[in-house]
Amino acid sequence: MSGAARLSFWGGVGTVTGSRFLMRAGGARILVECGLFQGFKQLRLKNWAPFPLAPSSIQAVVLTHAHLDHSGALPLLVRQGFRGPILCTPPTRDLCGVLLPDSGALQERDAEFANRHGFSKHHPALPLYTRKDAEACLPRLRPVRMGEAVPLPGGCMLRFHPAGHILGAAIAEIRLPDGRSILFSGDLGRPRDPLMPDPARIERADWLLVESTYGDRRHPPDDPEEALAEVIRTTAARGGTVVVPAFAVGRTQSLLWHLSCLKAARRIPDIPVFLDSPMAQEASDIFTAHPDAHRLTHAEAKRAFAVARYVRDAEESKALDNPVPKVIISAAGMATGGRVLHHLKAFGPDRRNTILLTGFQAGGTRGAALLAGAEAVKIHGAYVPIRAEVRHLDMLSAHADAEEIMAWLKGFRAPPRRSFVIHGEPAAADALRHRIEEELGWPALVPAQGDTAELA
Repeated sequence: MSGAARLSFWGGVGTVTGSRFLMRAGGARILVECGLFQGFKQLRLKNWAPFPLAPSSIQAVVLTHAHLDHSGALPLLVRQGFRGPILCTPPTRDLCGVLLPDSGALQERDAEFANRHGFSKHHPALPLYTRKDAEACLPRLRPVRMGEAVPLPGGCMLRFHPAGHILGAAIAEIRLPDGRSILFSGDLGRPRDPLMPDPARIERADWLLVESTYGDRRHPPDDPEEALAEVIRTTAARGGTVVVPAFAVGRTQSLLWHLSCLKAARRIPDIPVFLDSPMAQEASDIFTAHPDAHRLTHAEAKRAFAVARYVRDAEESKALDNPVPKVIISAAGMATGGRVLHHLKAFGPDRRNTILLTGFQAGGTRGAALLAGAEAVKIHGAYVPIRAEVRHLDMLSAHADAEEIMAWLKGFRAPPRRSFVIHGEPAAADALRHRIEEELGWPALVPAQGDTAELA
């Protein structure tokens, strides 16, 4: 493992999910991100494949934030032998303490449901990992404060910088023993977000890995609160319910903030708002516990999270499936699992209702199918007709768009030796690569899964 540093792309290339990057430096192996693949079946099947190297041979993991496409394979890594530290910010540690066990429990429930109803092709259907597997990896999470320099194996150093995006999200700067640096953007947030800090300006890096989720498009300039208000007013006027598949961490807290502002200004009808996601409820509590990691005051956060009635158990959740106008916010954001599936089954067939998508929908997910105008989506082994109106408020995205990414890149005082464009579907990644080369004059490429780059 001696010699020049090398970077291998295990995931997060050719797709927006499955972030996994192996860095070899100073005789050590460091994995940056360990996420789940999501979306198309051929991607999800990668979650079942063995890691390219024995997890026991990896000395440390660096984690930029808690979303499952960055953190969700950690229980597999630990179950298969990883015994090193997982370095992340304090909010990321706390959020992983909620998201990872919930992910394991959800996979156990889905496997049990499939076995009970006999719709799986596997007999028996098995979970990718269990809640117990997830809980076993949590003691390995080591909190690192923003801006603090901490040692990594092989003589490297790690420093986190704010990325915006979600609570605790970080840009990871890794300095090699010879002083050169590799910068991992993680997921970049948006400037002037009402909740999250702006992504930190970085002036120098020898190598850069930059995300490209929205590398080929701009977010609509519309006011997100007015767009949200219009959807709610229109749906309530026809006696319908607004079902919002939302990521438990980030999008849910943003929605609650906007809804609290709209209700305070009486810009929407006084219909009930329900937060039907125990995980999102815990994430909101963690948000309040880290006031230094977001823009809201304690009073503002308290007001925002009080706008919804929290739905605690499954029976309460089922009781929401009635024709009374309301807003239901429930995980998951791409409608890949969780309680929101039951609400889609209940409200999707009725034209009075609205399914409101609020962020990126990866190819192969139910959210992407809904966005494409699918007349039916498959849920729990059966097709559910979709007659409800489907709306998409992309301006609520927590990801920087192409213009915002380019503005962030222009903050560098010197070009990196090479920029690797990652975490985007092929068209988006290549569009951003082209702009980096043409507008900035930097060498850039879009790596493929399995590629290895020599950092010389």
